[in-house]
Amino acid sequence: MPRALISVSDKRGIVPFAEGLVRLGWEIVSTGGTASLLRESGVPVMPVDQVTGFPEMLDGRVKTLHPAVHAGILARPDRPEHVRQLEEHRLARFDLVVVNLYPFQATIADPAVHFEDAIENIDVGGPTMLRSAAKNFEFTLPVVDPKDYPRILELLSRGEIGFETRRECAAKVFAHTAEYDSAIAGYFTPRHDSLPARISCSMERRQVLRYGENPQQRAALYVTEEPRGIGDLAQRQGKELSFNNLLDIDAATQAVSNWDKRVACAIIKHTTPCGLALGRTTTEAFTLARATDPVSAFGSVIAFNTVVDRAAADAMADLFVEVVVAPAFHADALARFAEKKNLRVVELPVKTSLEGLDWKKIRGGFLLQDQFTFSADETNWRIDTMRTPSPAEMNSLRFAWGAVSMVKSNAILLARDEWAIGIGAGQTSRVDAVFLGIHKANQAGHATAGAVLASDGFFPFADGVEEAARAGITAIIQPGGSVRDQEVVEAANKHGMAMVMTGARMFRH
Repeated sequence: MPRALISVSDKRGIVPFAEGLVRLGWEIVSTGGTASLLRESGVPVMPVDQVTGFPEMLDGRVKTLHPAVHAGILARPDRPEHVRQLEEHRLARFDLVVVNLYPFQATIADPAVHFEDAIENIDVGGPTMLRSAAKNFEFTLPVVDPKDYPRILELLSRGEIGFETRRECAAKVFAHTAEYDSAIAGYFTPRHDSLPARISCSMERRQVLRYGENPQQRAALYVTEEPRGIGDLAQRQGKELSFNNLLDIDAATQAVSNWDKRVACAIIKHTTPCGLALGRTTTEAFTLARATDPVSAFGSVIAFNTVVDRAAADAMADLFVEVVVAPAFHADALARFAEKKNLRVVELPVKTSLEGLDWKKIRGGFLLQDQFTFSADETNWRIDTMRTPSPAEMNSLRFAWGAVSMVKSNAILLARDEWAIGIGAGQTSRVDAVFLGIHKANQAGHATAGAVLASDGFFPFADGVEEAARAGITAIIQPGGSVRDQEVVEAANKHGMAMVMTGARMFRH
């Protein structure tokens, strides 16, 4: 009779799985709460202490750490010496080990958790049994994922489980225990240093993609357990999401995240905004954002920071769009979008955790930094020009400062009221970014006279201010900090412009 050792913290699906094993002629050995549940459900169970001849002790800390358990898991039946030693010590093999671990990650996710509670949720016996079974996977099948129960039962009912399936199950075990140990190590790492000496990251493959940035590149989506991130994405309709779609979705949701109490719409191409505006409604915000650069809006990703209604869906009907993303959609908006079968409609929270680290991949390693956070705090803002911005200009400057922080550097954004009329993105010189922003505004038919301008970095020379003055810009907001700040301020004074220095750079490399 084949034997299974079952000891699970996550008990989803374990009763029907054990019942299926018994129907196939298996003997079940189990521990603690798992044994009680199976027994109450009518599944015949042998408690593990009958195998070990030793009771559970130390509040359950010691129950499976015994040669009778691990010899049964690790023995190879194809080695006569292993078989002889088992017979000599009257031990029997285990053919299947079904284990998942104490919920350490879930326990420490509670900010109020006591340290002692966290410690008691560090599993010792579970990982040990899993690793033993995974090492001996050819003869002792390890199962750690409850989603695998139906497939394993089906394979067992047909007969022998093949090598590749066994190896796949072993790989899952080692990935699972590595993730578990990584979470424990992270919890024990002192928090006085936000950039620890060693970091482990475990991710789950959520989706294999058709290809990467280009058709010749393989690609997949991997997600972490970080709250309110890409793992919360729910696609409501449309074609499969591509690698580039996901990059733009992430950029788009970030681009509308700076406004909590206003309706915001961002239109994204190649991870940078080509349209951005606030409005009283989603329709108004979209209409203004589209007007920023109507040509570039074709084939874009459009994001909102609030629920999308039917009126906004109607307003987008004549535009080819790759993806629309928002925290939620009204049912009648989804019905309108459904008329375009290929349009991808995605729900995704806008706000993310602000406590994590931002990873940038480089060859052979990663760069880590604190997550980018935009602050509207004006405490350190100062006005160095002779003229102070008017209330209307100041309102536009506040919007422009929040908007330019989402544009790739070197970034210049022209704004009027609370919508962008021209964006100069990703330029190698700041004066070129100013020129491009003005050019894009003119190309879209927007008058630049009387508009304001935001720069994500300081002006290294006065030429950018001179370029803005020729276009009729009346006020500028920028970080300041250049050795030529005085020359820049003098240029603004010469043209009667107001200039706000924020003291904070907003680069997005």
